[in-house]
Amino acid sequence: MDSPLFFEDIEVGQTWVSPRRTVTEADVIGFATMTGDFNPLHVDYDYASKSHYRQPIAHGLLGLSWVAGLGSYFPNVNTLALTAVREWEFLRPLYFGDTVFVETECLNKTLAGRRTGRVSWQRKLLNQNKDVVQQGIFETLVAIENPVRRANLPKADNNNVEVFKSKASIDHD
Repeated sequence: MDSPLFFEDIEVGQTWVSPRRTVTEADVIGFATMTGDFNPLHVDYDYASKSHYRQPIAHGLLGLSWVAGLGSYFPNVNTLALTAVREWEFLRPLYFGDTVFVETECLNKTLAGRRTGRVSWQRKLLNQNKDVVQQGIFETLVAIENPVRRANLPKADNNNVEVFKSKASIDHD
């Protein structure tokens, strides 16, 4: 695996794609056991067959957990903390047998101190048909590798904060 990226190594607009994983019944039962969420929509074939979905579906929060996990090394970043999940949408169900992966794009970067920066990531969980199942924004604190190198980054205009934004995030502001 490549060395982790630091704040100054990340460029707004860069994208990454994670490896794929297949949703299994064992995943869903394990998640239900861990969380205590035994909603029959997830664990009862008979009940689920009479539902809107006609079959069991995985927990939405299990999908969100896979976004966090699969996205954590694609890109491999020197992350200090996850600080927020914003505008998260659950768009489609996750079925047993679906194969999912995560697409990540750096939306913007903000200096957060002498040794850290805040990065906003657009994350999408897609299925084997490339349908977006879930999406939203993760915000993380990322280490700055070298304060001297940081000095070469653009200086802040107000309140010692400099924001780097992608065209996509500017269009939506």
